[in-house]
Order: sequence, then C-alpha cells, then structure tokens
Amino acid sequence: MPDLALPVATSLLDATVSELRKHAPFDRMESAHLQWLVARLSVVYFAPDAIILEPPSGIPAHLFIVKQGGVLGFGAEQSQEDAPRWRLSAGECFPLGALLGGRAVTSVYRAGGDTFCYRLAAADFAELLRLSAPFREFATRRLASLLDQSRRSAHLDHAEGLTRQPLDRPLRELVKRPPVTCTEETSVREALEIMRRERVGSILVTRPDGTGGGIFTLRDLRDRVALSGYAVEGPVAGVMTREPITLPADAMAFDAAVTMARHGFHHLVLVEAGRPVGIVSESDLFALQRVGLTALSATLRSASTREALIAAGRDVRILSRSLLAQGVAADQLTRIISTLNDRLTERVIELETAAAGIARTSLCWMALGSEGRQEQTLATDQDNAIIFPDPERDSADAVRGWLKPFAEGVNETLAACGFPLCKGGIMASNPRWCLSLSEWKRQFAEWIQAGDGQALLNATIFFDFRALWGDAELAAELRGWLTVNARGRDLFLRLLAQNALRNGPPLGLLREFATARHGGRDAVLDIKTNGATLFIDVARILALASGVPLTNTVERLRGVGAARGLGSGEVDAWVDAFHFLQSVRLAHQQQIEAGQEADSYIDPEQLNPLDRRILKEAFRQARKLQERLRLDYRL
Repeated sequence: MPDLALPVATSLLDATVSELRKHAPFDRMESAHLQWLVARLSVVYFAPDAIILEPPSGIPAHLFIVKQGGVLGFGAEQSQEDAPRWRLSAGECFPLGALLGGRAVTSVYRAGGDTFCYRLAAADFAELLRLSAPFREFATRRLASLLDQSRRSAHLDHAEGLTRQPLDRPLRELVKRPPVTCTEETSVREALEIMRRERVGSILVTRPDGTGGGIFTLRDLRDRVALSGYAVEGPVAGVMTREPITLPADAMAFDAAVTMARHGFHHLVLVEAGRPVGIVSESDLFALQRVGLTALSATLRSASTREALIAAGRDVRILSRSLLAQGVAADQLTRIISTLNDRLTERVIELETAAAGIARTSLCWMALGSEGRQEQTLATDQDNAIIFPDPERDSADAVRGWLKPFAEGVNETLAACGFPLCKGGIMASNPRWCLSLSEWKRQFAEWIQAGDGQALLNATIFFDFRALWGDAELAAELRGWLTVNARGRDLFLRLLAQNALRNGPPLGLLREFATARHGGRDAVLDIKTNGATLFIDVARILALASGVPLTNTVERLRGVGAARGLGSGEVDAWVDAFHFLQSVRLAHQQQIEAGQEADSYIDPEQLNPLDRRILKEAFRQARKLQERLRLDYRL
C-alpha cells in the first residue's frame, strides 16, 4: 500500500504538464485536456518492494502513471525472488487493460525501489477517455498507437509535407477519373481515337453487362498491332488483354504493387460491387517514389543470361534499400523483397530447366525458412529443397541423380546473384533435401516421432516450406499431410515449445533492456534471436497445434486467433510488435551501404526515446505470446 498520497500542488501543475508532455500519449493531447487531467492527479509514493496492485484486490480504483522510479510486473504465481516479467518506467501507465475491461489485474505490480506515481481516479479515467481522442486511441490500442506515432515521425524525417507514402494509400485515392471504356466490337482505330481524346494510356473493354472483359494499352498497340500487322480496323477484342486482374478499390497501393510485380502487368482494374471504377497503372503507384517495381520484375522475367540475372539481383538489393530509406513499412518491404527474390529464383530455374530439358511437372522447387514465410530481409542466404512425384519406373535415387546437376546450377547461380550458399547445406542440390513426395512424408514423420534436437531444428526450417516453381500440387499435398499429422502430436509440440522458450525477450530488471555482448560488440540486443524469432517460433507451433496450414508468421497468428476465437486486439498487438521488430532489423541492415556485414545486433541507446519505448512494448508482447505457449503446454 502507498506510504503517502498528496494532491499535485497548484504551483506544480505547469511543471507536471511539461513533464507529461515528454511521453506518449500526453505529447499529442490537447492542452485543455492535459490540464484537465493534471488538475485531477495526486502523487503517491511506494516504498521498495511494496505491492501496488495484485489480482485479489478486485477492479482497480485508479490509473497510475509512473513519475519516478519503476514498477515491476510479476505473474500471479511468482514469488518476490523470481525475476520480474517486465518493468515500467517514467511516463508509462497501468493498469489500462483492467480498467478498460472492468476486471481485476492478472499480474502483481510491485515497486522496484523508491517509486512515485501520479494517480487518477477510475471515474476520471473514464471521462478522459471520452474527452481526449489521442488518449482513447492509446488506451485501447497502445502498441498500434505508438507505432503510428513512430511512423509519422520517421516519415516527416524523410519528406516534409507528405503525410503518407503512396504504398500506404487506398487505391481509390490514386484514381483520378472513372475508366475510359469501349465495347468489344469497337475497332482499334476508334479505341485509339478515344484514348487520344481522353488523354489516357489504356482503355477498358467492357461486356454488354458493363463488367470489364479486357484492357487495351499503348503497349498492346506496339506489340499486338504495329509489330504483328493486325488491322487497325479490326475489333479491339482481338488484341486486348482478356480478363484483366482486378483489385477492390479499398485495397492498398502496396497490394497493387506486389500484384503487378508477381504477374508482370502494368495496369490493374479497380472494382466495387463487381463494377469497374478505375484503372491504376504502375506510374500511378510510383509517381512520388520513382520506383519501377514492375519494370524490375519484367527485367527479371526476361533475363536470359547469367550476367543479366546477376545485374538484376543487384538491382533488387538497390531497390530494397531505397524503399527502406523511403519509410516503406516492414511487412510491405519484406513481401516486396520476397516477391522480387521469387521472380529472380523462378527465372534462374526456368533457364536451368530449359537447358537440362526438365519439364515443369517433374518437380516442385520449395522455398524454406524466411523465404518460405515470405519474410526475407536485406541479408539472407539460401534455404531450398525439391519435391518430386513418386517415380513409377525409376528409383528415387535415379531421379535424384539426374536432378542433381540442375539443382547445383540453380544454387550456384543464385549464389552469384547475391544469395550465399547455405552453410548448413539446406539446399536442393543436397540429395538429402531432394526427395519424392512419399520420402518427404516419411522424413517429416521421423522428425515428429523422434523429437530430438536435430529433428526440432529441422522442423523450424522445413515446416515453413512454400511452393515456388513447378508442380505446386506436390507441395499442397505435403502441406495437407503435415497439417493433419502434426496436430494432436502433443509430445512433439511440447518439445517444440520447450525449444522455443529457451530464448526470451531481453527485458531488463534494473534497466529497460538486458543487453549483452554479440558479434564483438558490447551492450547490444540480438533483435532477431531474442525478438522476431520468438514470434516466428510460437506462431509455427500454435499453427501446427491448431491445424492452420499457413507459413507466413502474421498469417499464422491471425489464423490461430480465428481458430481459437481470440480477441482481435490481442492478435493485433502481436502482429504490430512483430512488424516493429522486423522494421528495426531492416533499418539496422542499412549498414550494408557502409560495406559492413549485415547483422541483427542493435544498440538500444541509438534509438530515439519513442522507438525505445515501442521496442520495450514489443518485447512485452513477445513475452505474452510465450506465456500463452507456456500455459498451453504447462511449461
């Protein structure tokens, strides 16, 4: 219990306002609302180790804001001698969740030394929620609110006067007019006259019911009319691109960019209620950034020599670093990197299979690890494998024999393009990872049955497989088999959970973070091993246990949330935390520009105060996610 509680003296009100302004969300509150809050605060002192709140105390009567000192958090079952699970510092509020939910706290809050807190009555807290939108947003979606603030700050550093990157905009904001249209019977000449009159580079060819049946562009004029000798009096239907790809008008520009890169198109049709409402081109998406994502994707698709592929790989890295510098969000950037790396790998495979006379149906090239999850950063090596149909005549060894030179060619070319060979030999050229469908099933079954250290390590890599090129049905059948056979294997999943819990978030007891020596540097954090990987590992286990057949970490978390009926707020907090950790990794990997070897070791003191606070909150979410795993398997 507190030793002393006093109202804030009138003479100190202005000083208190100034002090709170240093912390979110008070730095964004209107002056009148902040002064209203300060006028209702009292200051309370807690002696070292004093219990401030604990579960048996019922619904909290106050909101606390740490003024000086610190507050340690313990699980209800922990003793005072156990290490605390988190630490709150000056400017942080508690217990927001319990106040919002009208419930008792689920943790024990204990003073970590001589501690002073501001205290606000629960009724005043409820009124402040009504008065102040920034405070309400922070209280109800704390991590997301902090991330929004950080992104706004980072973007202002990059480009004054802009509020958002184009990739963060709904596509309807990029549409300046309804689509220019013609019918399928319209001649090419008439279509071109309409395009010239309306000053557009594309025209939507509509069906009688008004839906889009095709699109005709100036590129089609060059390739399908001028160069092929098609008569300009002929119907435009003969040279249009049929069934153009569509996206909802409320989709984000980023979705359009990735779709264009994936399919090699330069225009997309936007629809609402099944009706076309506009056309978006590549130039629309990247007018401000001057980034040719689709053009680079087209270059990758058309590269015909090893030298061209190497040059394209270099361009992918340059573009990725440019997008990172422009403030593109981590989840978007990792998907862009993965998409372009996919295109590069596919083209390498196409050239090698053509040279070797190998049919597309003969195999499925699988991406593993971070590429399998579509979470590649700027520094990544190769993790890949081959699955081929069960042979009807030849033995599996014979198939491996004639696939090996092809796989070696792919791996070596990818290495030349900037993807180092896997030091652990997890590559398709290794006969151990070039298996038939039945062999892969047996291999997975052995790992699930064995559950030893090597089996668990292999599961963290190979269970994140994704079809990249070839017969995708092979990978789909293997995924279906794994989804069925891993679910309910409690011993194996428990061992995976034990393995995943060996590392924890580096939250400090006396300081914000528990730094250590990594990579020859003192006082740094391993943001990969003790950060992002915690989310990746738990998401994988929960997905296997819940029968969620996905590989991407965010998709797994959302899939698990849906399967278990978890609240969207809880899942959103996990996703936001994971994205922030990935963004810190990516920003740190700009060290590549300085010729340094990329790593994931960051000095938290180099982050601004807001990002340090978000980092601490992200680590707390990692701990909460690990706690769910711990409870599931009683570890």
